[in-house]
Amino acid sequence: MIHRRIRPFNTKNTYPEQRLDNDLSHAVIARGTVVFLRGQTPQHLDTAIDVGVGDPIAQTHQVMQNIRQLLEESGSSMEHLCKLVVYLTDVRHREPVYRTMGEYFKGVHPVCTGLVVTALARPGWLVEIDATAVIPD
Repeated sequence: MIHRRIRPFNTKNTYPEQRLDNDLSHAVIARGTVVFLRGQTPQHLDTAIDVGVGDPIAQTHQVMQNIRQLLEESGSSMEHLCKLVVYLTDVRHREPVYRTMGEYFKGVHPVCTGLVVTALARPGWLVEIDATAVIPD
């Protein structure tokens, strides 16, 4: 692995009552150039069109595609992810959102914090994800 991942785990073991499969860690030690991404929403980066209104899975796919695109444009990649912060407007969307986002960083083991908030910037947005990556020295 590019960065040192402390106590990596999979959420299917941590949350056996939920149908999750996310590779996460309790801590990440990284050295290099930090890439801070603005919280990504289900808005297409080029067209500003909202994607997947009312559908947490479609919205999460768009959010993760935005994250991947921005990391690549920054000279980084998904394997450089160190931290994610997930904002949900409804706790019932947690499982589909986490299942979907986990498809994008399998084997990477970033740290992740999840929050339920009252609302996001647009009423139709159900998920926003803030990401930090480190391009290794």
